[in-house]
Amino acid sequence: MTAFARIALTTCVTFALLAPSAFAQASGEGLYGETNDRVVTNFGFILIAFFPLFILTMSLIQWKLEKRKDEKKAAAKSRANDEIWKGGW
Repeated sequence: MTAFARIALTTCVTFALLAPSAFAQASGEGLYGETNDRVVTNFGFILIAFFPLFILTMSLIQWKLEKRKDEKKAAAKSRANDEIWKGGW
């Protein structure tokens, strides 16, 4: 086993063993604080709003990029049919 593999394996095992105690507190609360029904419901509403907005944004970006690609293809086709580029010397 190479030195790099040994160090990587040791690091991963160490992190895996220390991870559960990293955010543990005596009160049982996480970083946010007390998680009650209102917090969970609001987070659910945020998720419900986020995914459609994310899909809409990505779709609009893709639409604009496809439109640019089609315009670029049309311009290249137009240039190929131009008389100035036909023939030789």
